[in-house]
Amino acid sequence: MLAANRNQLVRFFTGRTGSLAEAEDVVQEVWLHVGQTSPDRTAQPSPGPPPGPIANPLAYLHRVGMNIVLDRVRANGRRQRRDSGYVDATTSVVGAEAVDDAPSAFDTVAGRERIDRLTAALSGPPEGAMRVFRRHRIDGVSHADIAAEFGISRSAVEKHVAVALRHLRKALDE
Repeated sequence: MLAANRNQLVRFFTGRTGSLAEAEDVVQEVWLHVGQTSPDRTAQPSPGPPPGPIANPLAYLHRVGMNIVLDRVRANGRRQRRDSGYVDATTSVVGAEAVDDAPSAFDTVAGRERIDRLTAALSGPPEGAMRVFRRHRIDGVSHADIAAEFGISRSAVEKHVAVALRHLRKALDE
């Protein structure tokens, strides 16, 4: 029945989908669906009573095809909503152009190199100033607590932080 009415089904689904290629895909899926529900198939039977004869096979093929078209439309809508959410989250609009907010490969590599230089500078000299800087800026300890911990004045803590900042700035500018 499907082979005899294939051209008519393709025309019908082309009108519903707006695309000959999409209609061909729908007819192919109808063929697969009918092959799975056929009572003479060799695969394992589905649970429940066996299907009875179909009173109007052409109407049945149209209904199966329309169900497939509706499933595709729903899937397309879900895909578009999902993709638009992703695009909205990762792009911004400048003028009439959508611009990707992700950093370029060059910016990513440059950022990694900057972090490597900063890490090396934090572990390098001047050791006393860096130790005070790490306690204040990284660990979040106050100047007064650092002064008490290292047995130095608050003014010395501030000077150590200033020396460390100059050293780090110089290391990052190189």
